[in-house]
Amino acid sequence: MSVVLGEQLRNFISEGQKDLLDEGIRLLELAEEEHSPSHTDYSFVVFPFAKAYEGFLKQVFLNAGYISRRDYYSQHFRIGKVLSPNLVRRLGRESVYKKICDESGCEISERMWQTWKRGRNEVFHYFPHNLHSLSLEEGRIIISDIIETMQLVVEHVKTKNIQDQLLRYDIVSP
Repeated sequence: MSVVLGEQLRNFISEGQKDLLDEGIRLLELAEEEHSPSHTDYSFVVFPFAKAYEGFLKQVFLNAGYISRRDYYSQHFRIGKVLSPNLVRRLGRESVYKKICDESGCEISERMWQTWKRGRNEVFHYFPHNLHSLSLEEGRIIISDIIETMQLVVEHVKTKNIQDQLLRYDIVSP
């Protein structure tokens, strides 16, 4: 599998996210070079992509004005909470899912949520009643979904140039 980042996405993401994606690509290539499956769980190839996706979402949320700078830096801010369609009523105007739905369409909100859920929560968490190990093929599918979702968000969510925004917030050095 060849992971291709569109130019618009590559220009949008931070250097730290690029590094994570590049590392993920190297891990995936190494796993694919093995001629016989040597791992029972290939979740490790998804981790760098999921981590980059988390950072990407935080940047999109900050850039679009859905979260504050304080939320962006907070160790207590939870993407899974504000992006959950199940919490829209409870969160009210704090629901990022609802804000995206209102501004860019519910299809994008739902896509972002499903990618988060499948590519992060279901990969990272341990459920004793459902110990799911990823095959290499399942890992590839999740990675593709993460990249495709990021590219879709860059094309459709109303944001300004992310690097300009990050410089304004001193998130990256000039």
